[in-house]
Amino acid sequence: MLGNFLIGLREGLEATLVVSILVAYLVKSGRSHLLPRIWVGVAAAIAVCVAITVGLGLLGRQLTFQSQEIIGGTLSIVAAAFVTWMIFWMAGAARTIGAELRGQVDAAAQGSALGLVLVAVLAVGREGLETTLILWSNTRQATGSALGEQTATPVVAALLGIATSIVLGYLLYRGAISINLTKFFTWTGALLIFVAAGVLAYGIHDLQEAGVLPGLNSYAFDVSGVISAGSWLGTLLKGIFNFSPQTTWLEAIAWVAYVVPVLTLFVRRVRKPAAPASPADTQPERAAA
Repeated sequence: MLGNFLIGLREGLEATLVVSILVAYLVKSGRSHLLPRIWVGVAAAIAVCVAITVGLGLLGRQLTFQSQEIIGGTLSIVAAAFVTWMIFWMAGAARTIGAELRGQVDAAAQGSALGLVLVAVLAVGREGLETTLILWSNTRQATGSALGEQTATPVVAALLGIATSIVLGYLLYRGAISINLTKFFTWTGALLIFVAAGVLAYGIHDLQEAGVLPGLNSYAFDVSGVISAGSWLGTLLKGIFNFSPQTTWLEAIAWVAYVVPVLTLFVRRVRKPAAPASPADTQPERAAA
């Protein structure tokens, strides 16, 4: 639950901040008549993400168990890569995203009507596609089910995170609250490294079940007698860190091989001094009264 909530909150806040910056800049620069193009782009990005989600569900109904596990394992590994890229990108971009977006808006506004639509589609769609793939993978992990056989709980958690991010984004836009976005993305980024490690390990397990990778019955540890998968503690650890009471050697090696270098690089990245940024680059501008 918490892992999916964090994904929804973080990705949703990134997308909300992007939209807030685009809208605020158009309003303050006297180009409010171009706002419908932004909303068309946002709607198009959401429609594409929904279509991909439905497509993944329908695809799963046509596949054999082995094919499901191969596709599921591969996409879980891809999802872990997406999370990793997202974490490092936002760690560096949080200070300058405003200036970059304003430059894109200026360039697009001088071109065709589709220019601003494309800016919104790419900005929001990137976050949406990442969220779709990550949540799909996490949903399968939470249920242990085959592709397409999912429960609503992980999705509800993600939707709550997205809803929270929309509220926070709106309040930031209106100037009602002020948060340090760099610190926010630093702390959530550190937590999501462990979420991504769990996604990666689960992908390895899927490929082991499909027979693509060896060692399915070779366990690094088995604590199912102490922490059962169905207990409240097992469910909590599974939901937050994707912990499995029965973890194979290959899963454990992949988890450690991911967490140690990625966490080390992340800590170095966030501790690296950055050039001073203007307040407009760290939070959405207030709309003109």
